[in-house]
Amino acid sequence: MPVVSSFPPVARTDAVICILGSMPGRASLEADQYYAHPRNAFWRLLESVLGIPCSLPYPERLERLKERRTALWDVLGTCARDGSLDSRIEPSSIIPNDFATFFAMHPLIGTVFFNGGKAEAVYRREVLPTLAEPARSIRLLRLPSTSPAHAGMTFEQKKDAWGRLGRVLEENASQGYHERGSDC
Repeated sequence: MPVVSSFPPVARTDAVICILGSMPGRASLEADQYYAHPRNAFWRLLESVLGIPCSLPYPERLERLKERRTALWDVLGTCARDGSLDSRIEPSSIIPNDFATFFAMHPLIGTVFFNGGKAEAVYRREVLPTLAEPARSIRLLRLPSTSPAHAGMTFEQKKDAWGRLGRVLEENASQGYHERGSDC
């Protein structure tokens, strides 16, 4: 079974939320781009929720995402997987990304959104027990997967659920941004 590795995180140090997938699929790995499969709804959802046009060139979409203080990464650093589906990941091969360092470098992140259930399950099992406070207390929210394999919801239903991401960004902006664990 081939071993695959995720991309580096897309983030500025002032990020306040983070979107985590599980591991890029084959189309994304071949294109060297997050969510490159043409039927993946990720970029269309971000256009609806954050106003980032999916027609922009990929580097510009990433810049707009960072301007909105949103980080993007994957839970898994490496794993053995045949194909693109999360269900094909060999559980014993999972090596998560280094979130202790990531959260130390991004102290304003207060909410993590998971793009689907696999990302959340692996994070809770493999990452959360390794984190110390205040990173351990980051709010964790699961959103429906944007994958074309997750066909149980319409685009409109996914858009409604992913709207929570925009609302959290608005809440953060209205309340001001503080480091985790800060009383100020």
